Amino acid sequence: MTYNIHRAIGVDRRFRPERIAAILRHYDPDIVMLQEVDEGAPRSRELNLAKELAEAATYPSFALGHNVSLKKGRYGNATLSRFPILRERNIDLSIDLSWIRRGCQHTTLDLGDKLGHLEVFNLHLGLSARERNRQIELLKHSDELSKVPYSTPVLVAGDFNDWRSLLMPAFTNGMGFSCATERKRGPYRVIPTYPSFSPQGGLDRIYHRGPLRLVSVHTCRLQVARVASDHLPVLAEFQVG
Repeated sequence: MTYNIHRAIGVDRRFRPERIAAILRHYDPDIVMLQEVDEGAPRSRELNLAKELAEAATYPSFALGHNVSLKKGRYGNATLSRFPILRERNIDLSIDLSWIRRGCQHTTLDLGDKLGHLEVFNLHLGLSARERNRQIELLKHSDELSKVPYSTPVLVAGDFNDWRSLLMPAFTNGMGFSCATERKRGPYRVIPTYPSFSPQGGLDRIYHRGPLRLVSVHTCRLQVARVASDHLPVLAEFQVG
C-alpha cells in the first residue's frame, strides 16, 4: 500500500489517526509506504505517527525518514513492514526550486531465505514539473537506486504529484520499471487517487522492477478513506520470483 495520510488530518480537518489505522487493519498489507507522517508536531498531538500506526495495526517493523523540520517536530515518509527492515536511509531530493524539502526513504526488507531482499523506495515529489524532473534525476543517480541490480525486486511508490504522467517514461524507458497503477482503458491513464472524495488525478503511484509479477491493483474502497485523508490509498499485490 502507498498512502499520503495528510498527517492523519482528514478532509473534515479533524486529526483522526484511528481512521488511518482502521484502513491498515482492514487490508493488512505486508508493506505500507506512507507520506506526510508527523513526529512531535503539535498539530498531531506531538505523536510519532509512524510508531502509533505501526502499533495500532500490529506491524513489527517501521522506519521514519524525516524531510521537513517544523518549529516543533518534523515530518516525512514512513514505511511499515511485516518483514524485517535490514537497512533504512533517507535520500534528500530537495533542490533550489523546492518550497518544501522533499525526500525518498529507502528501506531494504528481508523476505526470507527463499525470496531474498526487496528494495523499497518511498517518495514524495514536489509540486512543479521542473522540480520533479530534477528530483527523479537525483533518485536515478543515487547510490541507493543506481547500484541495485535489475535481478533484484524493487518497488518505487508514493506521492509523485505527476498529474500528466510526464515522469512515466523516465521510469518505464529510462530505468526499466513497470507502472502498476497504469490503466489500459477508461478516462484516466493511471488510477485516480486525488482528491479522495472525488478522485480526478493519479498522484499516488507504484512502480516495480525485477522478479515481481503484478497480480492486482486497486484503490481503497472503504467509505472512511474518502474522509480520512485528501488522498486515497493504493494497494497492489505482487508475486515474487
